Amino acid sequence: METRIGVLGIVVENRREMASRVNEILCVHADIIVGRMGIPYREKGFSVIALIVDGSTDAIGALTGKLGALPGVKVKSALTGRRT
Repeated sequence: METRIGVLGIVVENRREMASRVNEILCVHADIIVGRMGIPYREKGFSVIALIVDGSTDAIGALTGKLGALPGVKVKSALTGRRT
């Protein structure tokens, strides 16, 4: 199966309300997550998460789609070209 490597930038605008839902989604997709860095910006009530992913475009799209569907969660991705 061909996979792509990339980085996902996630901004969680209301971290107190959304943290558990975001983490549930990340746990479901843990098999494509290579690395994760999360920074809570407590003064503003935001969290910023950077993920390194390695998976099929379908798997990465499912992850970004589920996260982006949450209220107050913004996701952007940058992916490499295809590899085998």
